Amino acid sequence: MARKKKYPKLSNGCGSIKKLSGKRRNPYGIYPPATDLIAPGQYAPVKAICYVDDYMKGFAVLTAWHAGTYYPGFERTLNDFDQSRTLNSAMDNILLDYLQSARVEQNKEKTATFAEVYEGFYRDKYEDSKKTYSKASMDCTRAAFKNCAELHDKSFADLRYNDLQNVIDNCPKKHSSLELILSLFHQMYAYAEKFELCEKDYSVHVKIKKAEDDEHGVPFSDDELAILWQHKEDPVVEFLLIMCYSGYRIKAYETIEVNLKEKYFRDGVKTDSGKDRIVPIHSGIYALVKHRIKKQGTILDITPNTFRNRMYETLEQIGMQRHTPHDARHTFSMLCEKYHVNENDRKRMLGHAFQDITNKVYGHRTVEELRIEIEKIKIPVKNST
Repeated sequence: MARKKKYPKLSNGCGSIKKLSGKRRNPYGIYPPATDLIAPGQYAPVKAICYVDDYMKGFAVLTAWHAGTYYPGFERTLNDFDQSRTLNSAMDNILLDYLQSARVEQNKEKTATFAEVYEGFYRDKYEDSKKTYSKASMDCTRAAFKNCAELHDKSFADLRYNDLQNVIDNCPKKHSSLELILSLFHQMYAYAEKFELCEKDYSVHVKIKKAEDDEHGVPFSDDELAILWQHKEDPVVEFLLIMCYSGYRIKAYETIEVNLKEKYFRDGVKTDSGKDRIVPIHSGIYALVKHRIKKQGTILDITPNTFRNRMYETLEQIGMQRHTPHDARHTFSMLCEKYHVNENDRKRMLGHAFQDITNKVYGHRTVEELRIEIEKIKIPVKNST
């Protein structure tokens, strides 16, 4: 008794190869996977791709169909199909066909526009991730995307350094908005590299060339700081004190990294004055920072404008003259000068550019070296946390 031939098993969703009844010239029908569900467990019949006289020809047709290389009449090119050829040899050729098609599909993916890559990145970060992000963080990302509209319809894979740098150079927005655009570039390229949508990260050398536009401000006086420490239990005052002893712009706190274990803040935007600016968390505000993170999961859970309005109300309630949130940054600078923090380290922690090229190139400092400097700033013992 002749042994029954064994053929490759088709996986679910692959389609089917059916041997039809009766005497037929081409008894094997090749069918794509059924997709239209007409009743529970029942799919609508599908039209055959073609009919062939040999199962292995059908397998080759079905594989080519999935690979996207099938065309009407493809099966006729298999007429000289060598029945004595081993299954492995046949599979090798089919696999080569599939890999060639896969490369074509990959190249098609690389034609995705900047806007399409942004949509994928946004979905990957904010919608598919288990991590919860604040509304403020999502708003910042959307605003940054809106501010680089000239790239939206361009092929992402074709973008180069000049395309990205021109967006930064030509944007009329403030320095803080440019930082958000640059941060978006870095994040999108990290996403694109992960999914092989670009050849390399062209954002790595992009910089903000515009001078920092710190608005003029009035630092909190020693007496005013003492009043703030007396009201440190108030959530508005709590955050205000954190700003006074760390020195970032208020918008930076929306996306800033807070490392409680190693006790530092990190701002990941690259400017002319450096990358990944780190400020150690002063021991006097560590408990405030830890309480805020534990309570709300982020250092700033409202928009800067909302905080500004609440700040005005709170300062009025505790009998203090009006200050802006930016005055906290000037307060940090003032405290550094008052307690003789190394001038270069003060500039590092504020993110100011060095005029001295020697300092800029060779002035790297560790977190612990910066911590020694920032801890020079004194907080009254009775107000210490």
